[in-house]
Amino acid sequence: MPRRHLHLTGAADTALGTALRDLRTELGLPEGFPADVLAEAGEAAEAPDLSAHEDATDLPFLTIDPPASTDLDQAMYLERRPHGFRVHYAVADIAAFVRPGGALDAEAHRRATTLYFPDGRIPLHPERLSESAASLLPGETRPAALWRIDLDAEGRAVTADVRRALVRSRARLDYAGVQRQIDRGTAEEPLALLKEIGRLREEQETARGGISLNAPEQEITEHGGSYGLQYRLPLPAEGWNAQLSLLTGMAAARLMAEAGTGILRTLPVAPDGAVARLRRSAGALRIDWPHHVPYAEVVRSLDPGKGNHAAFLQECTTLLRGAGYTVFEHGELPTPAVHAAVAELYTHCTAPLRRLVDRYAAELCLAAVAGKEPPEWVREALAALPKEMAEGTRRANAVERGCVDLVEAALLKDRVGQVFEAYVVDVKDREPAVGTVHLADPAIVARIEGGAARLPLGERLDVRLTQADPGSAKVLFAPA
Repeated sequence: MPRRHLHLTGAADTALGTALRDLRTELGLPEGFPADVLAEAGEAAEAPDLSAHEDATDLPFLTIDPPASTDLDQAMYLERRPHGFRVHYAVADIAAFVRPGGALDAEAHRRATTLYFPDGRIPLHPERLSESAASLLPGETRPAALWRIDLDAEGRAVTADVRRALVRSRARLDYAGVQRQIDRGTAEEPLALLKEIGRLREEQETARGGISLNAPEQEITEHGGSYGLQYRLPLPAEGWNAQLSLLTGMAAARLMAEAGTGILRTLPVAPDGAVARLRRSAGALRIDWPHHVPYAEVVRSLDPGKGNHAAFLQECTTLLRGAGYTVFEHGELPTPAVHAAVAELYTHCTAPLRRLVDRYAAELCLAAVAGKEPPEWVREALAALPKEMAEGTRRANAVERGCVDLVEAALLKDRVGQVFEAYVVDVKDREPAVGTVHLADPAIVARIEGGAARLPLGERLDVRLTQADPGSAKVLFAPA
């Protein structure tokens, strides 16, 4: 998923909207789905394979997503138990619609992931499936991989299983509405438990040394042809909801590890040099980071509502570089096997409408719980999945970089020649006069070059905007 989430409000026919459409063409991204893929998706939408699904429509599931979302991957129902909690977590079963080896399957492998733009997205699957027949929309009976995870009173996972089931969501909620209900005390218990369980899981994350980077989204607003860029702060409910997804991903990884075959989301521990560089960025952004304090503790102390804290959270994502997917078989776990940020075995399995690998992780877990070998079509595809997902991630990163460059160029295009207060947050090792600066206002991170001297890493610097061209999507500063 993108490192920086951008959301565009305002008319789509603005100059920025046109530039974003041009970026799709420049990157060679698909404009739609081939006819045979659409035909197969239409047939599957009318007649999914529900032969292995039991009936769980009696459980009152609900979904929590951004207001405009229609590709709903997950639904939840939370229960209090005598000695803890039970999490029922339904994940859309896209495999009920996708025939292995068919045109729809092949197209999903080519795309690997949904691509996100500030003004829309390029989906992994046709909308007939991802936003309709396979989406966990309210009032509709849908096939799902239904997880049941029992927690003790401290929020530790005790048991977990998964099975195919038909589910029906009762309500589609959004984060802001959920937060209001919980804050006012009007949320009924299934929803009110989200806060209680979410906080317990956050405590468990802290105890095992994990860290969640709740980096704020950047929202672009358009008024009369000019643009503004501001941070949208994450709500606590978003973090609590994310903890349930993490919980499921860890449960899935453990099931695969016990079965001896699987695909993990792995991340090596950041090298000392990367941590040292981040420490210098902290200094540049006036973040207090005593030497005896662990990185995770610093991140948990940040307030995303402060501009310098929000900027540092964005810089912290550099420690997530190196994340990938690793296949293992015959019971031999890879090295490293643990995801360093999660601090536990982990896999992606909760977003199959938007990420290819999740469909395979679900099948591996379903087979593990049933005590069966994974389906042959899953085994045949495993070896190629890490490379396919890496290519999909590369495209997603290119989209993100291109979108950020376009937005920042549009925001600054009328301010070329002006001087801004900035902080040097990165310097190239081989080109010490080239690096990255973070502006105090507006909240922009950009390239700096053109000076004769080494850039003062970690220090304040006045910089002059030398280029801001929405056409080339390039923003460039020089020392003032």
